[in-house]
Amino acid sequence: MSEETEQDLKLEIAHLLLLDIVGYSRLLVNEQVERLRELNKIVRSCHSFKAAEAAEKLVRVPTGDGMALLFFSTPEDPVKCALEISKKLQESPSLQVRMGVHSGAVNRVTDVNDQSNIAGTGINIAQRVMDCGDGGHILLSKHVADDLAQYRHWQPFLHDLGECQVKHGLRLHLVNLFKDGIGNPEVPTKLRRTGRWRFRTGRGEIRAITPSRFPWILVTLALLLSAAAVAFSIWLFFNRPSRVTAGAADVLPTALEKSIAVLPFENFSDDKQNAFFADGIQDEILTDLAKLADLKVISRTSVMQYRNEAKRNLREIAQALGVVYILEGSVQRGKDQVRISAQLIDARTDSHVWADRYDAPLADVFSIQSEVAEKIVGQLKIKLSPSEKAAIEQRPTSDLIAFDLYIRAKDLVERAVFNAPRDEQLVEAIGLLQKAIERDPNFTAAYFLLAHAHDQIYFIGTDHTPARLSLAENAIAELRNRQPDSPEVHLANAKHFYWCYRDYDRARSELGKIGNNLPNDPWPFLILGYMDRRQSRWAESTHNLERALELDPRNFSILQQIAIGYENLRRYPEAIAMLNRALSIAPDDVSTILFRGNLEMTWHGDLKPFRAAIENVRATNPGASAIIAPEWLILAAYERNAEEAKRAMATLSPDGCRDETFLFPRQWCEGRVALLAGDKNSAENAFRQAHAAAEKSARDQPSYAEAHCILGLVDSVVGYKTEAIAEGKHAVEMVPVERDSLVGARMIYYLAQIYTFGGEKDLAFQQLESSARLPCGVTYADLLFEPNWDGLRSDPRFAQLVARLAPKN
Repeated sequence: MSEETEQDLKLEIAHLLLLDIVGYSRLLVNEQVERLRELNKIVRSCHSFKAAEAAEKLVRVPTGDGMALLFFSTPEDPVKCALEISKKLQESPSLQVRMGVHSGAVNRVTDVNDQSNIAGTGINIAQRVMDCGDGGHILLSKHVADDLAQYRHWQPFLHDLGECQVKHGLRLHLVNLFKDGIGNPEVPTKLRRTGRWRFRTGRGEIRAITPSRFPWILVTLALLLSAAAVAFSIWLFFNRPSRVTAGAADVLPTALEKSIAVLPFENFSDDKQNAFFADGIQDEILTDLAKLADLKVISRTSVMQYRNEAKRNLREIAQALGVVYILEGSVQRGKDQVRISAQLIDARTDSHVWADRYDAPLADVFSIQSEVAEKIVGQLKIKLSPSEKAAIEQRPTSDLIAFDLYIRAKDLVERAVFNAPRDEQLVEAIGLLQKAIERDPNFTAAYFLLAHAHDQIYFIGTDHTPARLSLAENAIAELRNRQPDSPEVHLANAKHFYWCYRDYDRARSELGKIGNNLPNDPWPFLILGYMDRRQSRWAESTHNLERALELDPRNFSILQQIAIGYENLRRYPEAIAMLNRALSIAPDDVSTILFRGNLEMTWHGDLKPFRAAIENVRATNPGASAIIAPEWLILAAYERNAEEAKRAMATLSPDGCRDETFLFPRQWCEGRVALLAGDKNSAENAFRQAHAAAEKSARDQPSYAEAHCILGLVDSVVGYKTEAIAEGKHAVEMVPVERDSLVGARMIYYLAQIYTFGGEKDLAFQQLESSARLPCGVTYADLLFEPNWDGLRSDPRFAQLVARLAPKN
């Protein structure tokens, strides 16, 4: 081997920063030159770049649409440089750049022009790290991130993304670098599209998909683990907990022969804004098929979870949803034309049953949807009644813009179930629906959804005024005028009587009128399950919620609701089993993560699981600060940690903090934080402001029992003892536990606190004793940690109550 070749192959460890301009190839040549010139200027102006260059610790390599910077100093240098570049790029929004950082082996080579260049695995991996990002991303290999994580000042910047499959069947573990507006906090498109999974092995940086050959020691370890698993299984059999009701086990739904899932259609249009148009095509076909009693159709919430999956495993999807057939397709919308492709697949054999492509004027899109639905009916030999045939042929609207507004609103309403702030999404949806109705006053589906949104805002307490109630009733009246005695009218009435009046008898009567006319809609079962729970019919509630889950098996919100039922009964193992199922569907869902941590704390009286859940969300989802703030405040109060409470308070919504339908003014939360800090003057001032807000809320919403309860609580803190007790007792009378087992129990709980603040210990203990016997009453952890019970802690009766609620195992 020549001396030159030996020198070329000499390995060095470099800390690499790769950059490229996103969308470079789509630019005009003069635009490419301008963008590169601008990027070069930004990079050269960075302090990290200039310092490394002055110390001769930097090698620069152009890459056509960007550059590679090799630092031969510390792993921090390329990261510092990336942060500087990202900050300067904020002044050039048209210049979209992505960056990747890795440390690895490289060797210097001479290229065809006799110029110095770089080769080696280090730069190859750095390239793949960068390729996984979108504009604004600074992605790090796990190797670099692990080095940085040893230093406290870097930890807030590091956000684990898990593994991503890259070229040649390799998996690369990535970490996203962002903080305080620098970097891109979104999950990269490539990870969303291909799916992502957490790194579990801890063995190295990058590995092939093909199984590796285990050394003998790993085989031995595997055998030992297998033996341990068998032993544990035997122990578990003889020490298993009490039987969990049906549905708690993680069992795949059974597939009926005539069953189908309509997956989201792909948007092939040049304008990506047409994604909602593609969703609308899929939604209308699904809606048509869902009207057929002879066919099981999976609900929209479950199938929409597959919207962004680029490569779908149809057999696995069918098994998860409990269906035999899958319908998928694509939509390409032009100015006045539309192309819709659809294919029906038997997922058992992955074989095509039917496929077709439709090219038609845009105005005919609803006719195509009906035709696709009729083709499926024919292929699956579905029995079709005359009324079902007419329902399939009926157009939802003749106005495509109105339909687009409706689909956008529907997406917001569904997301409002899973995400906070719910009220903002519901208000935005109402605005879209009103615009849709202005365009088409006979758009019945829009009226149905509008009534639902108004009912929800009234029910959750955001606006419990007569005006909001009237808006919901007007929407139902408009629907009834256009579709008298339709199943949609009866369902809308049932929701309204339950959510707005707690009139369970009338709601049940309306549901009974639906009959079998909404055979694939989970909402009738959901409303029954919710009402059963309010009426202390716990077994019936679980049964009805599980029937809803059969039609919507990937709707983790239903699993949360079943868990709430078990929580109310203090059956914590079953509740946690349900939340584990929910997390298997949506592992990053903030509400489920917090709920599970809270349940562990409630069950065992241990704050560590609750703190771990909150810290997990804060570390992995910085954008969820406002969502976790109320729970974070509870934790800080339980820990008597004033500084932590102040940090949580800084992220709290201006609307205040919420205990289900009890909406406390923000000033109430501020007063509690001030008390934790020992600042009595600030606390008194905050509570006076809270009193004014609570008084206005009760005055504006006279039928809102929760507002009167909150006013009583604030009265008791500011010293209005007589008024406080009167308001608290009035709230209990408005919603007795016999009328609503959930809200009624909370009324008793808060009345006990009112008596405690007023120094009425005997009356407080009477209410606490009642609360401890009720579902949804005071819990073991609440008694251990809640500061509002401090006035009772020295009484022996309090210790007895704590002991009674303590876990027995």
